[in-house]
Amino acid sequence: MEQELLLQCQRNDRNAQRKVYEKMAGKLYPVCRRYLKNDEDIEEALADSFYKIFTKIGQLQNPDIFEAWARKITVNECLQKLRAGKELHISLEETGMQVSDPVPENGSFEKDLLGLLNFLPEGCRAIFNLFAIEGYPHKEIAAMLSISEGTSKSQLNFARKKLQELLVHQKI
Repeated sequence: MEQELLLQCQRNDRNAQRKVYEKMAGKLYPVCRRYLKNDEDIEEALADSFYKIFTKIGQLQNPDIFEAWARKITVNECLQKLRAGKELHISLEETGMQVSDPVPENGSFEKDLLGLLNFLPEGCRAIFNLFAIEGYPHKEIAAMLSISEGTSKSQLNFARKKLQELLVHQKI
């Protein structure tokens, strides 16, 4: 992201904020989509993320890490949305989903994987996203979700097992 554009955002320049939004919305929307299922929740988390990005942009000391910083804010907003909606369900119980349940065919592996992630319970999906996609270690995940590292690891294994079952069944 251009340093001058970010400086303009720090001065609350609405034109600069619009440009940043246009450049970043397409990158941050899929992040929200991986954590949240409901379109309204996704839109709300994205809007809340941009609000925090623009109100806290003055705290950003290195413009070279802007995208990673904005992504982290977005992940935290999604996790907060999950926690606010209801207790983040972390359980090894069966989801009620059967391997024979239909999985939508979206035409690309990324979309197919996103569709499969939606079959996981919220807790498993969040942990899978944080570990496998965002790259957080189990210690940080445990702190973020107020769970033990062991729970994080077991939920990741549960998510992987379910995804493998679904991948085999769907032959993706």
